[in-house]
Amino acid sequence: MVRLKIQGGISLHGEVEISGAKNAALPIMAACLLTRERVQLHGVPRTTDVDMMVQVLQHLGMETNWVEAHTLVLRVVDDRGHTVPADCIEAMRASVCALGPLLARRGAGHLSKPGGCRIGARPIDAHLKGLRALGAKIVETDTTVTGSARELIGSEVDMSVPSGSTVLGTANVLSAAVLARGRTTIEHAAREPEICELAGFLNSMGAFIHGIGTGRLVIDGVRELHGTSFDIIPDRIETGTYLVAGAITGGDVLVRDAHPEHLGAVLQVLTSMGVELTEEAGGVRVRGNERFRRTDIVTESYPGFPTDMQAQVMALMCLAQGTSTVTERIFPERFKHVAELRRMGARIQSDGARVEITGVEDLAGVEVTASDLRASAALVLAGLAARGTTMVNEVEYIHRGYERIAEKLRGLGAAITEVA
Repeated sequence: MVRLKIQGGISLHGEVEISGAKNAALPIMAACLLTRERVQLHGVPRTTDVDMMVQVLQHLGMETNWVEAHTLVLRVVDDRGHTVPADCIEAMRASVCALGPLLARRGAGHLSKPGGCRIGARPIDAHLKGLRALGAKIVETDTTVTGSARELIGSEVDMSVPSGSTVLGTANVLSAAVLARGRTTIEHAAREPEICELAGFLNSMGAFIHGIGTGRLVIDGVRELHGTSFDIIPDRIETGTYLVAGAITGGDVLVRDAHPEHLGAVLQVLTSMGVELTEEAGGVRVRGNERFRRTDIVTESYPGFPTDMQAQVMALMCLAQGTSTVTERIFPERFKHVAELRRMGARIQSDGARVEITGVEDLAGVEVTASDLRASAALVLAGLAARGTTMVNEVEYIHRGYERIAEKLRGLGAAITEVA
């Protein structure tokens, strides 16, 4: 089992380049099932979640080729399959994004029902409700979902469901609606940049989607989609993570390819804490201070503060003056990192979906264990700032969403290595 060994207390300096957005790449890759023509995707991150989606698509009869480090070419060569492998669903919930395209293009889809996960319950009710509204017949058992549809029919779909399932649910219904007969209106659609990116990708294939970036998407179905070449946006969560890395170490880091317009709430919170942020040509520069100010955050759907940045900013709060609060409205159980931060000397009080963090002078390096993707990033950030050596166990989680994170941090001067 690979672990990360971090010698803390080193200020980070230099430039780091942000990879493509994993949460945009996955539903876009699944949507490639909607055409038999060749699709070329640029800026695809080389993460383990992307590797898993490649396996899903290969199982479903798609030919996949990496023609450059981050350019992936996909083409359906056998469209008879309609079952998503159970081990893929278990390893990566985003595999469910194949269901909508399968129903729209092949008339059937079968998958194991995702269970709970380490950040709390994440049901797929929104996906199934939306697909049923388009005329799909969905049969559920305790462990499986089987869908069928001779033809999908445009309809009104309401995505006003618990926020944790809105984003992928919107992606799934949107990918199905583009081949439905007639007009589909998705009310209360997710507005995240990754959904906008999916809509832009589908339009580049010949779809007609209006209202991109709003909570109301209008889709006029077409008979078929064609191939395309498409560039995936940089990852806003990776961007935010490296901004915190520069700040928490008192460093000076230029985060290249950052899109500030996708990070409004995160940039506002960091600025309120005293982090110096400057937009420059090609990115955002972050400079840290010796001590940060307290602040409060409440996670919300976009454009609110993203739940995927909650743990990383909490690591910074651990070293801020005064008492900060975090209220988690998306995944109320997403606090597995709290116990590990306490082991490093953080003062954190928990009360359900709300925690209070009273800043301390410094953190101490200890052995900690990651529990999910963003929690692992928070522990790495805390380790960069801590006195002594931090050992982060179970770092397979971090590789799901961060490409070459140890290598990128070493490029900024961090003393971080992967050890057995």
